[in-house]
Amino acid sequence: MNEERVLKQDLFGKVTLRPEGNGTAVVRDVAPAHWSLRWLARRLMCREARVLACLEHIDGVPRVLHFGKDTLTRSFIAGDPMHVAKPADAAWFNAASALLRQLHRAGVVHNDLAKEPNILVRKDGRPAFVDFQIASYSRRRGRLFRIAGREDIRHLLKHKRTYCADRLTQRERAILASPSPLSRFWMGTFKPVYLVITRKWLGWSDREGASDRGATG
Repeated sequence: MNEERVLKQDLFGKVTLRPEGNGTAVVRDVAPAHWSLRWLARRLMCREARVLACLEHIDGVPRVLHFGKDTLTRSFIAGDPMHVAKPADAAWFNAASALLRQLHRAGVVHNDLAKEPNILVRKDGRPAFVDFQIASYSRRRGRLFRIAGREDIRHLLKHKRTYCADRLTQRERAILASPSPLSRFWMGTFKPVYLVITRKWLGWSDREGASDRGATG
């Protein structure tokens, strides 16, 4: 790759793919964000940088290469988003579950694994997770952390149900059938408002940026 390429541009700024040394990097720039949302874009970017710093020892998540006032530069993970790669092997989902357990042991919940573009099938077939803007870190891993972590697991199992439902275990089916009270509250109250804001006002979708998401790790 010899020149910068814009992957996404919206009210929260711009994401580009650019050459970095002998490789490629992904740069989130919040300077172009709408003035009314720039504070939020910066806050989400700072959150992502802090979370990724806690995961730098884990293979399968981006590395922070540079972090400044308005930009976050991350390592590139080559791969395809889940809905493009369509992993149908139970072993792949076992590997994704193992990666998720590493995140949770490090005190991080992703909080956005419901979106297929946030889960990659790498070129070597291994899983990876990207887009940690709304992820959270907890040193004590208390009750709320455990609830959010279970939702991470349940969202990953939803994808397994989509691509290889016949390989779900009895325990996994039980998890899918029992969302947390917090999840049910979200679905019944805030999610309809969230969908109006993100889909109608901001023009997002659950597969937003899907064609390029393999390049946004």
